[in-house]
Amino acid sequence: MQLYQLKSKQVFPIGKKKAWDFLSEPKNLAMITPGHMGFHILAGADRPMFQGQMIQYIVKPFPLVSTKWVTEITHVKDGEYFVDEQRFGPYSLWHHKHFLKEVPEGVEMEDIIDYKLPFGFLGNLAHPLLVKKQLQKIFAFREQKLAELFGQVDGKENHLSIRKV
Repeated sequence: MQLYQLKSKQVFPIGKKKAWDFLSEPKNLAMITPGHMGFHILAGADRPMFQGQMIQYIVKPFPLVSTKWVTEITHVKDGEYFVDEQRFGPYSLWHHKHFLKEVPEGVEMEDIIDYKLPFGFLGNLAHPLLVKKQLQKIFAFREQKLAELFGQVDGKENHLSIRKV
């Protein structure tokens, strides 16, 4: 079993409450997901985030490939962090932690995703060729959209890494 981890950090010149208000609304996820992903929420996003919330999506991870994805919000500490976990979807494991931290420049958003691909050896072969590149594109898009929405701190670089664990 090969486990991978994606880490992303970005700093915005806004308050923690403004960042939390945006992130805790599941419907805002569509705004920060690339259009080519065909992301569409089917159910579960009619209320602000809460522990136990199940959200159903349709997503197209690759051209001509559409899949249903169901995630559960498993942990929430208001204004601080939340965790979503895949219950059904394209990964064998998807555990996504979202953290907010006040910093002198505003707020730091950090994502840590631990994931495992299906199909064993074949899934691991596909990781560097397809999956890693797709996740890098998705998070680059997300960083750009969030910077457009909230501004960006000059001189502060965004960090994105994906590695085997």
